[in-house]
Amino acid sequence: MSNSAVSLALVGATGVVGAKIIKLLEKKSFPLARFIPLGHSTVGNHISFNGEKYVVQSLESFQPTTVNLIIFAAGSAAAHAHARAFVDAGAYVIDLSSHFRYEDDVPLVIPEINGHLLDQLEKPSLIANPNCSTAQLLMALKPIHDALNIELMNVATYQAVSGTGKAALEELHNQTYFTDSPQSPSVYPKQIAFNVIPQCDVFLDNNFTKEEMKLTWETHKILDPKIFVQATCARVPVFNGHSEAVFFKVSRGTSRDNIISILSGAEGVKVIDNPDELEYPTPVECANDTEDVFVGRIRVQELGGDTWVSLWIVADNVYGKGAALNAVQIAERLLQSKKL
Repeated sequence: MSNSAVSLALVGATGVVGAKIIKLLEKKSFPLARFIPLGHSTVGNHISFNGEKYVVQSLESFQPTTVNLIIFAAGSAAAHAHARAFVDAGAYVIDLSSHFRYEDDVPLVIPEINGHLLDQLEKPSLIANPNCSTAQLLMALKPIHDALNIELMNVATYQAVSGTGKAALEELHNQTYFTDSPQSPSVYPKQIAFNVIPQCDVFLDNNFTKEEMKLTWETHKILDPKIFVQATCARVPVFNGHSEAVFFKVSRGTSRDNIISILSGAEGVKVIDNPDELEYPTPVECANDTEDVFVGRIRVQELGGDTWVSLWIVADNVYGKGAALNAVQIAERLLQSKKL
C-alpha cells in the first residue's frame, strides 16, 4: 500500500501523550490520507491537526477496517479491550501501555535498537512501545553494550509527574502554588510537591515496584537477557522530563574519553558533559519537547579489578523517546518497510 493511502486512528488523542503524538506527526509531515481521533469520555470534543478541526469519535463504535494504522495512547484498559481485535481486523496497532509488552508474540520496539523486528513482520501486528524510563536508558546503553559488553547495572530513576498524566500535573501544580490550602494527595500516595516519593507503580511480592521490574524485564527483552539489572524508581516534583543515574560494570577496560566518543556517535543521543563549566543535562533545560536522549556526568572507575561506568541520563518522557517520539518512529519504520 502506498504512503499516500495511510489512514491513522489515534486512541487517546486529547490526552497528554496523544497531544504530543499529534505535534510530532505535524512536525515530521507524516503522510496521511485519513486521521481519526478516538476517545471515550472525550467523544465530541474538538482537536486540531494540520490546521483542520477534527471531532473525537467513540472508540467503542469505531470500525477498525477503515484504517491501516492505530496508535493506542490511552492506557492498558483500552488496549486490553480493543487492540488485538483491531489487529485481527487488518490494522497495525502500536500500543503505548504496558499491557502487552511482555507477551512473547508482541515485539517490544525501540527502532534504533531492534527496529529490524518491524521489517520482519509479515502481516498486521500488535507492537508494544517500551516504558518511558527503559527507552531513554537503553538508547544510552546500547552503543556502550555493543562496544564493551555490560554485565550488570544499578539504576535509580527520578521520574516526572507527567508520566502519570494530567491529574498528576494538576496535583503537583495545586500543591505547589496553593500553599495556603494545599491539595491532599489523590494521584500519589503522599504529597508530591517539595517531596521525593520512592515508589512508582505498585509494590510486587519481591518488594520491588512494578516500574522497577519493568526496567529489568524490558532491558532483557530489548537489549540482552544476560544483563543483571537492579532498579530503584522515585517520583520527583518535576513537571516533565525523567532523569536517571545508572552505574554499570563492563567486560572490557575503557576510559571516560572512549565512553564520550561512543555516545557522541550514537543516533538520538547527545552528550552534555563539561564539569569545568557546570554543563550537564537537567529536565528544565533538556526536556521541553526534545527528541534526543541527553547524557552527562560520565565517569569511569576501576573498582576491585572491574571497570565501572557511571552516567546521568535525561529525556523528555512524553514528547521524546519515552512515549510519543518512539511511537511515531515505529510508524515511520513501518512506512519505510512498506508495511502500510
